[in-house]
Amino acid sequence: MRLERPAPLEAIIDHTLHQDLFALLDWLPESSVDLLFADPPYNLSKTFNGRPFTSLSLADYENWLETWLLPLKRILKPTASLYLCGDWHSAAAIQRVLERHFILRNRITWEREKGRGAQTNWKNCAEDIWFATQSDEYTFNLEAVKLKRRVMAPYTHPNGQPKDWQENKDGRFRLTHPANLWTDITIPFWSMPENTDHPTQKPEKLLAKVILASSNPGDVVFDPFLGSGTTSVVARKLGRHFVGVEIDETYACLAEKRLALAVADTRIQGYADGVFWERNSSGR
Repeated sequence: MRLERPAPLEAIIDHTLHQDLFALLDWLPESSVDLLFADPPYNLSKTFNGRPFTSLSLADYENWLETWLLPLKRILKPTASLYLCGDWHSAAAIQRVLERHFILRNRITWEREKGRGAQTNWKNCAEDIWFATQSDEYTFNLEAVKLKRRVMAPYTHPNGQPKDWQENKDGRFRLTHPANLWTDITIPFWSMPENTDHPTQKPEKLLAKVILASSNPGDVVFDPFLGSGTTSVVARKLGRHFVGVEIDETYACLAEKRLALAVADTRIQGYADGVFWERNSSGR
């Protein structure tokens, strides 16, 4: 759908807005969003389905971030959280912008195990997600995002009982607190149901961590650069409402197709039995 005038939340909730984000910034409903997840173009010269983005100076990229992030600030509830994706090129700009306008909480680094090798430099195989909030009152559901890890050296109590771990037919595991280094994410590949042709698609498991940690069932999740729809799809699978904005018609249609499939299939790779599993374990 497209907006032609200011719209209340009930008119756009659970929809994909096929539109230029900058054309509708003033029409989005105020104080309506619980969680904003933004995966904007990184500060690289790259073409997305025919739409080019040219690398900017760090100062200019910082200014560009503010052209859309500051107008979106008014649609966030006072208790809202924000996650902003980036890479090492844009880290300084993102940090400065978030520190000026939000309360910066953390920087998550996740291992992106795909990528070309480098001959004269270190291979880039990690990206960042910056976590910030509107205020000191915000949602963080610790128990919902614990990671189930395999126990390599199990400790036992004096009576021989497991200490902080459990054993089943698949092996010995313990639940660990979520950290800001994520090494359990698998990039979608050809045989995974969530895989699409989008060049920078984020894994559903990654969005599940963000959504479960920083929203509650029934909350509204907003993505201003929706791409192939992962944010909206995972929000639907986890019982949240969503609004996504995507300028490209092909990707907007792909998002709608994935949303339709998510009604019947709510599985998320790497998330099972209410916990996240480390890579290459039974939760895959």
